Amino acid sequence: MHESTNTGLATLAGGCFWCLEAAYEQLDGVLSVRPGYMGGYDPAPTYEKVCTGETGHAEVIQIEFDPTKIDFETLLTVFFTIHDPTTLNRQGHDVGTQYRSAIFWHDDAQREQAKAMIAQLNAEQVWGAMIVTEVTPAATFHVAEAYHHQYFRNNPYQGYCMAVVAPKAMKVRTNFAALLKPELSLS
Repeated sequence: MHESTNTGLATLAGGCFWCLEAAYEQLDGVLSVRPGYMGGYDPAPTYEKVCTGETGHAEVIQIEFDPTKIDFETLLTVFFTIHDPTTLNRQGHDVGTQYRSAIFWHDDAQREQAKAMIAQLNAEQVWGAMIVTEVTPAATFHVAEAYHHQYFRNNPYQGYCMAVVAPKAMKVRTNFAALLKPELSLS
């Protein structure tokens, strides 16, 4: 999948990619969500290497979306709702640079929207601490191994999924009910 004139591309890092994938795949206008790695220097990252924290990569999701149904700003609003952007290199018990909060922008408009939203959230003191989310140019996207794709959907009763992923997916359903795909809508 690649960006075309009819679709947008967003790449986000906010802790474990299983959580982000489960959250974003529920949103109407999101065409695909692929877990992977970005922002490091190893030319062939694997999950095992990235988990050491020594490759420089973050666990990311790459979202292909229909901008006529959902825009980048809305994707960012969801992003800043479902993870803690104030913890450096950590989300809950997941610790390391691979779990950092980052927005890998694909064009100047995304960069400016990300910086403006961070400035607004900091000014409003939404989190009670300063946001540490990186805003950096998109680099090579390395698709994660096949078993990571739709991990939550395929492993809903796995311990981490029940304790960490499910609450984030539910947070999207609760806070963004109007944005859910029609088949997920509660109304």
